[in-house]
Amino acid sequence: MFDMKKLRARLYYLLFDQRTRSGRYFEVLCGFFALLSVLAVFIESDMGQGSALLANAEKLSLFVWIEIAFTALFTLEYFLRLLVWPNPARYVFSFWGFIDLATILPLYVLILWPEIATNYVYFWRVMRVLRVLRILKILRIMPSVTTFWVAIVNARHQLVLFYSFIGIVMITAGALMYGIEGPEHGFGTLGESVYWAIVTVTTVGYGDMTPHTPAGRTLSSLLILIGYSVIAIPTGILTSQMTNELRTRRRARVCTKCKTRGHDVLAKFCWNCGAELPVKLK
Repeated sequence: MFDMKKLRARLYYLLFDQRTRSGRYFEVLCGFFALLSVLAVFIESDMGQGSALLANAEKLSLFVWIEIAFTALFTLEYFLRLLVWPNPARYVFSFWGFIDLATILPLYVLILWPEIATNYVYFWRVMRVLRVLRILKILRIMPSVTTFWVAIVNARHQLVLFYSFIGIVMITAGALMYGIEGPEHGFGTLGESVYWAIVTVTTVGYGDMTPHTPAGRTLSSLLILIGYSVIAIPTGILTSQMTNELRTRRRARVCTKCKTRGHDVLAKFCWNCGAELPVKLK
């Protein structure tokens, strides 16, 4: 006999439980379809296919049908998630709910506002490319991503302090350069001067704004030297936090049979007795 509750339970574990093999496979499949849809947008852009073709049913192109197919697929998935989630409103307004919604919106936006097809073709393509955010849902399955995120959370105070200091340096250097060079050398406003400071400290060096006076070049040289710390210091902070997190997680992997500790984070079996390790850390 058909049991709706069992069907909803099976769909729930398929759509939301990434601890199961089927749940992981389904998430990877959705990510693969998202990548295919983004690839289609790039091919369409290279071939010069205008999105305005949707406004004329007689000129429906292959790319339009591809867009319709992907939108139908992701729409079905979205409504199935709403159906099986105990609190649909909570899912809709969650971070992952917004990503899933962004996956299906482009075609419906175009149907509701056809003028976008003729006036905002590039913006509509950008909306479709945002489907690549679905890859984030695959990355969260990987243990290394969890470790990296925990390291960022643990180092958030040090990172905020460091980048606040860098921000102060940018504003100060921009103001000094504005006073040293002035509009006659291309530093017309404080905003443009701060932009130059950011480009210089990141060692990008577009070359659209350059100092001409000895004092300006001296300040530029100092910013370039400071710029190396923009990469080195955060990297050191995150590396230290990740090392501590990996060490903590290894100590937490305890074999339930022989009580041996110190297993690798990705290990599935005990190196001492061969018993299967628990999935969750204790």
